[in-house]
Amino acid sequence: MSDDHTHVQEFFAARAADWDSRFPDDGPAYAAAVAELGLREGDLVLDAGCGTGRALPPLRAAVGASGVVVGADLTPAMLEAAVRAGRDRDGRLLLADVAALPVRSGALDAVFAAGLIAHLPRPAENLRELARVVRPGGVLALFHPIGRAALAARQGRQITPDDLRAESNLRPLLAASGWHMTSYVDRDDRFLALAVRAD
Repeated sequence: MSDDHTHVQEFFAARAADWDSRFPDDGPAYAAAVAELGLREGDLVLDAGCGTGRALPPLRAAVGASGVVVGADLTPAMLEAAVRAGRDRDGRLLLADVAALPVRSGALDAVFAAGLIAHLPRPAENLRELARVVRPGGVLALFHPIGRAALAARQGRQITPDDLRAESNLRPLLAASGWHMTSYVDRDDRFLALAVRAD
């Protein structure tokens, strides 16, 4: 396991137990972002870097009982917190690295990724892996319940020009990784970039 993986696991393992209580009001933002994926009954969807599984209930509601919801995360403590919260009832939890998913190519209709992109060690390569597991025409949602400026303020830092989530950086990154960005929203109460898997 690389140092990047170790750092990510240590960062989230230390915060897993109280993660949901630190951000108790994010539920409606997750539900609204999931709604924009346009999922249908019976779809197969991955929550990449699912953490405590906050997106799993709205994802389950969107795909219904005949759909498949998988939450994958690198940090065991986050998955354990998801189980304690009962979110394992809404999707299968998988200890996995989004850089090497144990998923057949083209198997999924969509990927939802909340707060993931900032933690990817090799963003272009990792986004290509997400494209691999999604069928052509499938959708990717890169989401955060607050925008870039609000997040930077919360963390006591400034937004830098190399921020991957800036539209001018994200659009070409996605294009080079097999995705076509279809919409981009970055405001204080929401960050959401939607992309379609290229043919």
